[in-house]
Amino acid sequence: MLELRNITKTYKMVSEEIKALNKVNLKFRDSEFVSVLGQSGSGKTTLLNIIGGLDHYTTGDLIINGVSTKKYKDKDWDTYRNHKVGFVFQSYNLIPHQTALQNVELALTLSGVNKKERKRRSIDILKKVGLSREINKRPNQMSGGQMQRVAIARALVNDPDVLLADEPTGALDNKTSVQIMELLKEIAKDRLVIMVTHNPEIANKYSTRIINLLDGEVTNDSNPCNIEDSKKDNRKSKKTQMSFRTALSLSLNNLMTKKGRTILTAFAGSIGIIGIALILSLSNGIQKYIDKTEEETLSSYPLTIEKESVDMGTLISSLSGGGKSKKHKDDKIYANNIMGDMFVTMSSKVKSNDIEAFKKFLDNHKTIGKYTSEISYGFNTTLNIYKEDEVLRVNPTTIFDSIGMDTNGISGIYSGYLSNYDVFFEMLNNDKLMKQQYDIVDGRWPEKYNELVLTVDKNNNISDYTLYSLGILSQDELKKQFANMTSGKEVNFEHTSYKTKDLVGLKYKLLVNTDLYQKKNGIWLDMSNDKEWIKNKLKDSIELEIVGIIKPNEEAVGGGSSVGMVGYSSKLVTELLTRINDSEIVKEQKNNPDINIFTGQKFQSNTSFDINSLSPQELANLQKMSQEEMAVYIKTMSDNLTATYEQNIRKFGSVELDNPDFVSIYPKDFDSKEEIVKIIDEYNKDKKEEDKITYNDLVGVMMSSISTIVNVVSAVLIAFVAISLVVSSIMIAIITYISVIERTKEIGILRAMGASKKDISRVFNAETLIEGFAAGLFGIVITFLLTIPINIIIKKIVNISGIAKLPPVAAIILIIISVILTVIAGFIPAKIASKKDPVIALRTE
Repeated sequence: MLELRNITKTYKMVSEEIKALNKVNLKFRDSEFVSVLGQSGSGKTTLLNIIGGLDHYTTGDLIINGVSTKKYKDKDWDTYRNHKVGFVFQSYNLIPHQTALQNVELALTLSGVNKKERKRRSIDILKKVGLSREINKRPNQMSGGQMQRVAIARALVNDPDVLLADEPTGALDNKTSVQIMELLKEIAKDRLVIMVTHNPEIANKYSTRIINLLDGEVTNDSNPCNIEDSKKDNRKSKKTQMSFRTALSLSLNNLMTKKGRTILTAFAGSIGIIGIALILSLSNGIQKYIDKTEEETLSSYPLTIEKESVDMGTLISSLSGGGKSKKHKDDKIYANNIMGDMFVTMSSKVKSNDIEAFKKFLDNHKTIGKYTSEISYGFNTTLNIYKEDEVLRVNPTTIFDSIGMDTNGISGIYSGYLSNYDVFFEMLNNDKLMKQQYDIVDGRWPEKYNELVLTVDKNNNISDYTLYSLGILSQDELKKQFANMTSGKEVNFEHTSYKTKDLVGLKYKLLVNTDLYQKKNGIWLDMSNDKEWIKNKLKDSIELEIVGIIKPNEEAVGGGSSVGMVGYSSKLVTELLTRINDSEIVKEQKNNPDINIFTGQKFQSNTSFDINSLSPQELANLQKMSQEEMAVYIKTMSDNLTATYEQNIRKFGSVELDNPDFVSIYPKDFDSKEEIVKIIDEYNKDKKEEDKITYNDLVGVMMSSISTIVNVVSAVLIAFVAISLVVSSIMIAIITYISVIERTKEIGILRAMGASKKDISRVFNAETLIEGFAAGLFGIVITFLLTIPINIIIKKIVNISGIAKLPPVAAIILIIISVILTVIAGFIPAKIASKKDPVIALRTE
């Protein structure tokens, strides 16, 4: 039973207080049809709102089933409205973007009814009010009478104790009004129906009780209730709570009714995301390009540790003054002792490194592989490569000897330059990095140890120096042109071209160093100058074949350093060393470490050749030789008189695989290089000074300022991003607040059905979440589309492809950031929405 005891409702105006209700005392039966009559301003709607829990009395008490509501909190009123009361309004107050079924289901959703049961009960109640065919229609697709029936169905679906109707026929024609009143009369048979109306005819015809109000006071009650207080209802109704899924559905439906504005809003919200995404796309692409540049640059300039080395970093620092310059007065000029520092560096910084021990350290290190693209071990073993048909040695190069230039007689930097300019090089043992830098022109990449590749430049050019060195162009012709130049005659070099198929398949022969010696009559002879002997030896030697032609790809940075050369794999070096170490001459020398196998005497026992010092057996062997062989023997003896055991072993090219001559460490990037330096420092930490490893790092000296530049650029980008995020947040907050204003009446409807303040906040938080997700998604899609022309333009200007590319992870993170920012930005508008007075909200048009 419902009871009002001395209910007074006062509204405070600026200069006075107005009593809408004044000490109203009323009791209502559990089932009756009560009509409240009165003029406008008499307090009818206020009375209805107080009974329904939408508005709260100033003084007095509202008794619900014997329980006072004086101590009710907001959540108690929300539960009361959802479970005990149903509202029917003159203007229907349906949510326009929801179907009839969804409008009815909403009250059950707040009650926590599961989806299946919710749908069943909603359809049943809609059928009872005669709307079985209008279930999926929206309010704008129905007549006034149909919309009012939906409102009644919504009010009844939770089976409330009280149905409150505020002018339910005020907007209907006579025929429809009769239908609605008959429906309410039927409903009143098993529950309390309180209707506010200004039409006494309708009240007299359908009501079982009429209450008249005037200036907030009851002036007449046709059938007052005198029943004593009923027993208290101790049953607790379930607390109302809207699920976030329902909030999402409400907001999504609302947004979809305004597709144009929603799309424009999402686009506007995406502008900041687009800016950030483009920056990240370019930043990511540039960073990848920098990483690639670093990797390829460092593939040409690795950290190098040699058995004997000079600290080039210290030497360069000495040459540049080393930063030791002191400030002096202007009256004199002072000399800076650079040469002295350089001499000290060159003499004292020559360091022997234990490469064998360091190799073991690297092989067993667990993390160095994370920072390197390759660790290669080099050996100073000569590859004697010949063009078999001409018995032309192509490596080491003989091109300068062929034209009569004695490289031994050339002084200065040209001597080293000319004598070491061979066209064969060992490729990185890193297929991924090699294939990243080079494209196949014809043929394929090497697979076997004896397979080679020829490199050309990006335009398929190759220097004639390489062609002469490889014997593809005639060295005799080169000699002729050189002679013309020295005599002042005209020099004419023809421009030639070759089909790739003519170069792929070229074959050469490799002689290991030990193949250049022959043991005859117990004496080892150096046969390297015997062309006929070399020719015969080549028949059974290792055959090398050029299986592919490669060129640096358009964006390669480090690949250009090997253009015009022939690359071989580390497998060839391994094969070469194995054959050398298995050779008879090497085994003989290692088995006799004190005896020089070329002289038969102890090392350095003589400084000149004396035939009288030979033993009878050696003299007997010598007598068996031909004149040519004896000349070779005498030269071999003379050349090796002062040799040491180590020199002989090195001459053979015998090196243990575990004891290389140098180590080249290729960092992935400059940051990785710093980590590798730390690892080397870790190795040196507990070593004596003479046992510490020293290394050369020319790139590190030249590129020390890179990190500073990158950090400055990053700071600028971060600042730009921060500004974009702030602008986006402010805009989303404004848009959400506009939505709050537009949906004020919906807020009142939801509150009337029992939605709590938190539920209202949840609805608008859901809307900002959807807007944020849409804005983020728009931003990513638009960014992707914009990167297409951006990449085309950049490719055309600087010939770098794919520079703008947003990583998938960054795209996902940006969408998440967009959602988080919009939810944060919409927090205040959502809070404002939750605090709106439901009575005022319902009056909003």
